[in-house]
Amino acid sequence: QVQLVESGGDSVQVGDSLRLSCTASGRSFNTYSLGWFRSTPRKEREFVAAMTWRRRTAYYGNFAKGRFTIARDTENTVYLQMNGLQPEDTGVYYCASALHTADYSGYYYYPTTYDDWGQGTQVSVSS
Repeated sequence: QVQLVESGGDSVQVGDSLRLSCTASGRSFNTYSLGWFRSTPRKEREFVAAMTWRRRTAYYGNFAKGRFTIARDTENTVYLQMNGLQPEDTGVYYCASALHTADYSGYYYYPTTYDDWGQGTQVSVSS
């Protein structure tokens, strides 16, 4: 089992940036994928971005392309850089890990792909 802890959520203004962090522990991550989802008033669990741990291949939800960037360090942390934040980005952001990877983006879009989840971090964007 993988333990995931998110941090970096905050209350910001429209147009601001935030960087969320997710620190993972419990297993070697060479065959893992790590993803970010969010829960908003409009959608219960929406795919934001994902990355394969070893190859660092990144996938994004349509709304995230061009504004959000997923990256990881050399140890055990994955980041979500969010720029140009809008009120509709308000929600709880979750980090999740999957035991496997796949070469097609659709694999990463569904919450059922992921095996372990963090507790979430709140992002609030006001105008």
